[in-house]
Amino acid sequence: YGFNPGSTLSMSTKDAANLAGIVAVNTTLSPCVAGLLVFFLRAVVLPPRLLDVGGFCNGILAGLVSITAGCGFVKPWEAIIIGFIGGLVYQGASMLLKKLKVDDVVDAFPVHGACGFWGLVAAGFFGDP
Repeated sequence: YGFNPGSTLSMSTKDAANLAGIVAVNTTLSPCVAGLLVFFLRAVVLPPRLLDVGGFCNGILAGLVSITAGCGFVKPWEAIIIGFIGGLVYQGASMLLKKLKVDDVVDAFPVHGACGFWGLVAAGFFGDP
C-alpha cells in the first residue's frame, strides 16, 4: 500500500507533499470501492450468494492494481470510478475463467492481468498530466 505514495520519491516541497497525499487518498478509495463491490456482488447478486472473504480480499487487490498506473494523475472521484470498474473487471474475469475451466485457484489473472490492463486503460481515460 505504501508503494504508491512512496513512489513520489520526495516530500521536500509543498507540491511533492500534496502529490503524495493525493496518491495515498486515491490508493485508499479505489480498493475500498472495488472490495465492497465484489463482496456485495458475491453476497447478494451472484449465486451461491455467500459472504466470500477471499473474494473481498481479491476485490481489494483488484482496486489496488487498477489504480496503481494512474494514482498520481487522477482526482479522488475518478479513483472511485476506476475502483468500481476494476471490481467489475475482476469479477467478470474470475467468472470467465471458471466458465472456461481454467485453473487459477487464487484468481491471479483476474486481479493482476485483467485489472492491470484496465488500470492502464483507465490512466488514459482519466489521467490528467
